[in-house]
Amino acid sequence: MGDRRAPKQDESNNRSDEPALKTDTDPLELVEQCLASFPEGDARQKLLYKLRHAVTLSQAAHQQRELEFKKVGEVVAKLTAPANRIGILLDIPGTGLARIVVGGAEYYANVDPRVSDTDLKIGTQILVNEAYAVIKTLGYDQNGPILKLAEAMPDGRLRFEQEMGRQSLILQRSTDLVGVELKTGDEIRIDPSHRVAIEKLGDRKASRHVLDETPNITWEQIGGQNEAIAAIRKAIEYPLLHAKTFERFKFSQPKGFLLYGPPGCGKTLIGQAAAGSLAKLVSESKPEHQPDGDKRPPVTGGAFLHVKGPEILNMWLGESERMVRDLFEQARARRRDGALPFIFIDEAESILGTRRAMRSFNISNTLVPMFCSEMDGIESLHDVVIILASNRPDLIDPAVLRPGRIDRKIKVSRPNRDAAAEIMRVYLTSDLPLDPALVQERGGEHGRAVASLVEDIIESIFRRTEENRLLSIRLRNGQNKVLYRGDLVSGAILASIVQRAKEQAIDRTVQSGQPSGLQPKDFLDSVSAEFREGDMLPPDDAAEEWLKLLDHHPEQVIGVSSFRRGRQTEERLVNQII
Repeated sequence: MGDRRAPKQDESNNRSDEPALKTDTDPLELVEQCLASFPEGDARQKLLYKLRHAVTLSQAAHQQRELEFKKVGEVVAKLTAPANRIGILLDIPGTGLARIVVGGAEYYANVDPRVSDTDLKIGTQILVNEAYAVIKTLGYDQNGPILKLAEAMPDGRLRFEQEMGRQSLILQRSTDLVGVELKTGDEIRIDPSHRVAIEKLGDRKASRHVLDETPNITWEQIGGQNEAIAAIRKAIEYPLLHAKTFERFKFSQPKGFLLYGPPGCGKTLIGQAAAGSLAKLVSESKPEHQPDGDKRPPVTGGAFLHVKGPEILNMWLGESERMVRDLFEQARARRRDGALPFIFIDEAESILGTRRAMRSFNISNTLVPMFCSEMDGIESLHDVVIILASNRPDLIDPAVLRPGRIDRKIKVSRPNRDAAAEIMRVYLTSDLPLDPALVQERGGEHGRAVASLVEDIIESIFRRTEENRLLSIRLRNGQNKVLYRGDLVSGAILASIVQRAKEQAIDRTVQSGQPSGLQPKDFLDSVSAEFREGDMLPPDDAAEEWLKLLDHHPEQVIGVSSFRRGRQTEERLVNQII
């Protein structure tokens, strides 16, 4: 038996000398082993090199196919997976737990440990899986209803009164809304599920009228209104410059002013200059000038709130009143911050008018009582200063204009010949280029050339010629009066004439390629163009607009006729006013 086993053992020993090939070995490794088993120069090595290259390409293609299959599998898995639900986070009752609302139903849910605690804010949107576990935060929803706050409750919750008879809501604050000061009337955006108040919105209307600083307009920049300027400076500056004298006489300081007159005559500029002057005086006044018991911070500047009356009007019930209330509240807030606020209301008759003035608006006139109530809460110039501007003071409600509210009524008239010349000198500054020939004719003196130019312009405007006729008015006393260009001129018209002349001089310089200056012809052409093409004359059927142009009391005027170039030369009745 030992003889038969010996050959098998030898055979086994011989096989152990040969390289062992494993069946699970990478094909490239097998090829490498085969290459190593052949002696150098063997013809079979060339075939093996080709085989190795083919195997390499095959493996690369196989790996690419596996990647593509994997991607397809991931897409299929994603498309066939159930959708994740979106909810709102209401509370964090404990570590790893969240109280959420999804689809109107509340749940106590687990929180994925991978979700950061800092991202879990009350009111934010959250993503939940099939098990309603919070797997991701999505931040605050940028949309949602807007409600007006009725009450900020002591425990931090917010109560909202809904309109149209709907029930009230009590909502919790979002994380970012905790600690934010809220007051009744604030607009708050809530989440679509009506569970959480998310953010406080700024005022939609009034805030845009606030300027950070009082306009930098000085009295010297206003020409031709010396009487009006003197009157308003006396009204607003004397109580501060001579406080002890006013106190001796127990004279109450005015707190409201009315600037009235035709359009374009400088009412807004005067209001801005008054605001700048008063703010400067109050900020520079001594402590004894401040009212006794005034615990507010000293005035360090001004805030100018410029509002056009029609902007406040709103067809929705209560919106106009809210805007008036917000306007005054905003002014008082600026005073608490150390600024002296000025409320300048242009076209005041549109919101503070009589029933006649408000006839075109199908809303209840509750703005006047609201405005009067707010004004009654103002104590002096150290609180809030009210400046009204109007072309039709006869249409403003007498309750607004009574003493104790609007204490000073100052007329801003159209400029006469001397005032118009003063306004022109304000616009024709010494640094403007004049035609060299004009300067040479005046002895080479720039000032004399400007004076001559102003005289020519004023003469062209104020000539009582047929060419300069604009209107004929019929008064209730039977008089007929013809109004010329000089009778209807304004600061705005003079400014427009100067602007037109500058444009003509610039165009001439560009066309010729040679430097040029302002010529008398530029201004004379501009005068004609302004009164011919300007918008100073309203449409024929706009009776109220015609009355704004006149210095006569509207009740004295019964008819207006216009002389329009290009039409019949005789006067033509364009509007019968009763």
